Amino acid sequence: RFFVNFPSAKQYFSQFKHMEDPLEMERSLQLRKHARRVMGAINTVVENLNDSEKVSSVLALVGKAHALKHKVEPIYFKKLTGVMLEVFAEEFGNDFTPEAHGAWTKMKTLIYTHLTAAYKEVGWAQ
Repeated sequence: RFFVNFPSAKQYFSQFKHMEDPLEMERSLQLRKHARRVMGAINTVVENLNDSEKVSSVLALVGKAHALKHKVEPIYFKKLTGVMLEVFAEEFGNDFTPEAHGAWTKMKTLIYTHLTAAYKEVGWAQ
């Protein structure tokens, strides 16, 4: 859904930037592998919410890699986490309570804040 809603994000992925069909993207092994890495990083953050140093460390690594190596505009992190909230709300329905939505909204802010701090640290210039 992220690439359907924000097709410009595909420019950062040489393996599947040419794909137009959402079903083809869904079947892409490279895209699935990247999605697992993204969710793994988010899982590590969630598991370590009581360890601010670990959270900062994980997100700094992600931010620096995406700023320096991949040259991804940081706004795409906000867009991605927004899409994740939409999918959670759809997939979990009534189980995705207002409290859960609020907690994930805070997580979205935490992720974006830490990632953009890493971008600033490496001197990201837009």
